[in-house]
Amino acid sequence: MAVVETNERQMVRAQARWVHSSARKARLVTDLIRGRSVPEARTILAFSTRAVAKDVEKVLRSAVANAESRPDLLWNGDDLVVVTAVADEGPTLKRWRARARGRVARIRKRTCHITIELAQSPAALAFAAEAATAPRRRGRRREAETTETETQVPEETPATQTTEAAEVEAEKSTEESEE
Repeated sequence: MAVVETNERQMVRAQARWVHSSARKARLVTDLIRGRSVPEARTILAFSTRAVAKDVEKVLRSAVANAESRPDLLWNGDDLVVVTAVADEGPTLKRWRARARGRVARIRKRTCHITIELAQSPAALAFAAEAATAPRRRGRRREAETTETETQVPEETPATQTTEAAEVEAEKSTEESEE
């Protein structure tokens, strides 16, 4: 887990190293989610047919968990945006396969490092800034406000309307039975 602060914008990062997939295949998936919101990126990864999408989804879940577990950030996972999604090349494992006439062919088992960085969406940042600048109420409420709320008549709900209607019908039926 790492928090990177650049240009007054905080980001949370998660990384999976030595994933058994080529970087080229992983880049095809990371390009799909870059710049998207977290719920949208999760949907894209859930319906992707590529096998590396599961690994990218694990990294995305880890980054969201990193953001939500930080007590100083207080971020909600649905308010985050994928700022960067990168698949870098890792070390290549070299294996050999026997071929005809005593020759050998090289097999390259490629690996990659998947990195995802999340930041708050601009809408969430604007809402947080607005909430921070809003005046906070402290102390007791004014007496004028409390007297206004006490004199207000509560609105009738459908449940109270039906019970009142049932009482009226019951009175009518008792009057008819008495006559």
